[in-house]
Amino acid sequence: MEIFFEQNSTVLILLAVIVVILLLLISRIKIVPQAQVYVIERLGAYHASWSTGLHILIPFIDRISKKVSIKEQVVDFKPQPVITKDNVTMQIDTVVFFQVTDAKQYTYGVERPISAIENLSATTLRNIIGELELDATLTSRDTINTKITEILDEATDRWGIKVNRVELKNILPPREIQDAMEKQMKAERERREKILQAEGEKKSQVLVAEGEKESKILRAQADKEAEILKADAVKQKKILEAQGEAQAIETVQQALADSIKKLNEANPNQQVIALKSLEAFQKAADGKATKIIVPSEIQGLAGLAASLKGLVEKDPSEDK
Repeated sequence: MEIFFEQNSTVLILLAVIVVILLLLISRIKIVPQAQVYVIERLGAYHASWSTGLHILIPFIDRISKKVSIKEQVVDFKPQPVITKDNVTMQIDTVVFFQVTDAKQYTYGVERPISAIENLSATTLRNIIGELELDATLTSRDTINTKITEILDEATDRWGIKVNRVELKNILPPREIQDAMEKQMKAERERREKILQAEGEKKSQVLVAEGEKESKILRAQADKEAEILKADAVKQKKILEAQGEAQAIETVQQALADSIKKLNEANPNQQVIALKSLEAFQKAADGKATKIIVPSEIQGLAGLAASLKGLVEKDPSEDK
């Protein structure tokens, strides 16, 4: 029995040792996630930089020194006091956009990299602003951003850091200067408002003048067209009147010609011809026609009238 228990105890110990070893091995399996790099030390010295994937640490020999993110990072630094060339103290805070490009240099190159970037940014900002006056500082934000980005990027390269850009977030001059700037801006706004108002009034007057000019032109054109229409109407009226008179004369002449033709066809005597001529002459002279046609043999009218009178006054009994 004692031998059996001793064997069982040995087996249990071996199983326990195996389980511990398996657990230890499993715990040394590491999976590096996306956008991260693990810096590995072996026996206290730098060994490797593990990128995304499955890796195994050797127990008691290897260890993870630092987990480094290689994504772009943003750091907002607190305002820093800076003095311009004309001795104006301002508060400027910066925003730095950077990315780790070398995990080994980032781990071993500098102690507390973010603090180092902040101090370097403040020092560089003071140097740049110290060469500019207040007005240039307020109007040269892009130039300052470019200069400080170039200087920081070059200085942090040995730390395995790439500075993508630096932005001046706020530029706060002293309160009295802010008040003066606000008054100046207000005066400038009022000046521009007056200019715009004057330009608006000028354009309004020009539009009114152009409107009056256009109105006069339209009235003149309307009067001209009215006179033309009136003249055309008078002309048309006269043409119609002349045509009417011509038609009346033509009708009278045609009637006279038809009457004479019929008389000729009927072979009338001289008394009937004289009577018809007198009737035609009377119709032509009744005032309806503007022209009177007088027979050329006007001297024979008296004899014609006497003959007609005798014919009319003849006793009817004589015909019997």
